[in-house]
Amino acid sequence: MDSRLDVLPGPVWRDRAAAHRDRVDALLGPYLQRRAAGTKHPVIDFLFTYYGNKPSQLKRWHPGFGVTLTDADDYTGSRGYHQVSLDSATPGWTADPAFLEKRRDTIEFVASLLSATASRPAQLSCFGLHEWAMVYRTDDVRHQQVPLRLGSAGTDAVVESMQIRCTHFDAFRFFTPEAVPLNIEPLTRDSQISREQPGCLHANMDIYKWGFKLTPLIPSDLLFDAFDLACAARELDMKASPYDLLTYGYTPIRIETPSGRAEYVRAQADIAARSELLRARLLDACRALLTTEP
Repeated sequence: MDSRLDVLPGPVWRDRAAAHRDRVDALLGPYLQRRAAGTKHPVIDFLFTYYGNKPSQLKRWHPGFGVTLTDADDYTGSRGYHQVSLDSATPGWTADPAFLEKRRDTIEFVASLLSATASRPAQLSCFGLHEWAMVYRTDDVRHQQVPLRLGSAGTDAVVESMQIRCTHFDAFRFFTPEAVPLNIEPLTRDSQISREQPGCLHANMDIYKWGFKLTPLIPSDLLFDAFDLACAARELDMKASPYDLLTYGYTPIRIETPSGRAEYVRAQADIAARSELLRARLLDACRALLTTEP
């Protein structure tokens, strides 16, 4: 792709970058203030500690591959960028085709996973039990700062009363040893592409993960939309979890009751519908990158 095809002058891209930072701040402002004061948050921290993308990285705006920025010394030395000459007097900064080639295997994997996931019907019968399976018959609770809503014995009883139907390996791998054989099927890393399905909250949160792994090759508006969805999915995930998060403002979805399970399925279906559009957008972006000639 010729970097001259889409050139953004300084005033244009700086306005877009500022609007992007404003979107991030509007979503995360109070959280970032608490974080700066050293206060931990058992729900939102996950989106940065587990996924490993820092808030400052999320705030950094990128136009995506094939767009050249002028008056953009800010991007000198930035990962994935290189400088080009638009004419004898005008330098530009754009995502580096060499970086795209280095990431081609990752892009191919992400495209395969997204395509396979989208090809399957959404399964909405897990009821968020993966979080319960992570604390089943153990004193090693992941979120030590918050109590279990039903206590250890009550939590174990819920796990034993329902079939665990997890399809996401990166949730399954955190199950306690006693919970592993309770899942409807064993999961492995090698089977990930053949098991992911679009009703899974974690598969939908992972659209954000795959997006930031492809930064700066994809535009930041797509990455932020994926992060926004991940926030909503994470909130649902923890509302339905065994933890008592009332002090953090999260009213529990009591999946141990019929009405709670119905509430969870409705919310899960909404997340799945939103993820369908985002998954398609990211898949389109991957396919466009893969058609770029070396």
